[in-house]
Amino acid sequence: MERQEGYAFDVESVRADFPILDRRVGGDPTTPGEGPEDDTPLVYLDNAATTHTPDPVVDAIADYYRGYNANVHRGIHQLSQEASVAYEEAHDRVAEFIGADGREEIVFTKNTTEAENLVAHAWGLRELGPEDSVVLTEMEHHSSLVTWQQVGKRTGADVRFIAVEEDGTLDMDHAAECIDDSTAMVSAVHVSNALGTINPIRELADLAHDHDAYLFVDGAQSVPTRPVDVGDLGADFLAFSAHKMCGPTGIGALYGRKELLDAMEPFLYGGDMIRRVTYEESTWEDLPWKFEAGTPSIAQGIAFAAAVDYVDDIGMEHVRAHEDLLAAYAHERLSELDDVTVYGPPGDRRGGLVSFNVEGVHAHDLSSILNDFGVAIRAGDHCTQPLHDKLGAAASARASFYVYNTVEEVDALIDAVDEARELFA
Repeated sequence: MERQEGYAFDVESVRADFPILDRRVGGDPTTPGEGPEDDTPLVYLDNAATTHTPDPVVDAIADYYRGYNANVHRGIHQLSQEASVAYEEAHDRVAEFIGADGREEIVFTKNTTEAENLVAHAWGLRELGPEDSVVLTEMEHHSSLVTWQQVGKRTGADVRFIAVEEDGTLDMDHAAECIDDSTAMVSAVHVSNALGTINPIRELADLAHDHDAYLFVDGAQSVPTRPVDVGDLGADFLAFSAHKMCGPTGIGALYGRKELLDAMEPFLYGGDMIRRVTYEESTWEDLPWKFEAGTPSIAQGIAFAAAVDYVDDIGMEHVRAHEDLLAAYAHERLSELDDVTVYGPPGDRRGGLVSFNVEGVHAHDLSSILNDFGVAIRAGDHCTQPLHDKLGAAASARASFYVYNTVEEVDALIDAVDEARELFA
């Protein structure tokens, strides 16, 4: 494969920041690193589920716990002040990364799922009624689909789904039919975690805004892998998770336009999100703190900013170019196999993952065989059961790539798939 224009970083130097990539796997999984069979090089291709964490991000966590571990917004002492500044500045850094106007528009959550729930409950339960509709896509992750489905049941709002074409792209004519004057919210995944499809978010935003509706963007697979600017997208809300972009687990971010967040009631109640409390009434703290009740994930928030610094130093254009290279190559190699079905679009409409099935081999069995060759992929419905029902597949295998993966690792994937095909022939 030839490198794309703008592809300029040294993959091997990136890999050096991830000691886990030197792991050798095999043997007894309950005692990793022990036994003579633990000698297969790890080929980690499950990055859409979670990416690995580089040394600079791990160092940021360790520095907090070793140097200024304290609760935020509660103490006058120096450690609390240092922790508070670092945690608040992390909001600033994340805001800058996606083009938000400032920390007031960035709420730290546990993950993308919690961010979806925050908006659906704090906004949806209050604003939606039987006369309203919420429009999703047929390729939504369960974090969006189930959340809005349940809010629809509680409010009486109609939940509609934009159809997915046979090539894995959205039917935008159908989108124009679904989004009408009854629509209050459109919630759409930016990059499908099952198909790899890159959806036309700006076009969906324009359709939504033409009908005075809002747009919620699930950026879990896009913000970590390509340049994203909320203004360019036309997003009213956007959510993503740190652990899919070299950060720690347990933290994500919700972007919301300030005027919308200001108008919303809190999702959770308790300490740190209040300004004044009496036995009869309470008033809320300023944004974003009114949505961050209790002791927050301080170390994770600080490390979130370190992860943003890390991928930004590589350059998001380079991250996108590298992922596109690997995904295009994997798509090409898998599509050459007569008994392999590859899902989703090819070319420049695909993000950095490829889902597929081998005829006569269940995806779980395929994943198990690939694991014997050190190749780690995801197998299942990828939290998109209705989409898999539409595809006529109980499950699929998914290889997903990140900045530290190589063309040689894609070759290792293909070799392992060939071994599985021969085994089940």
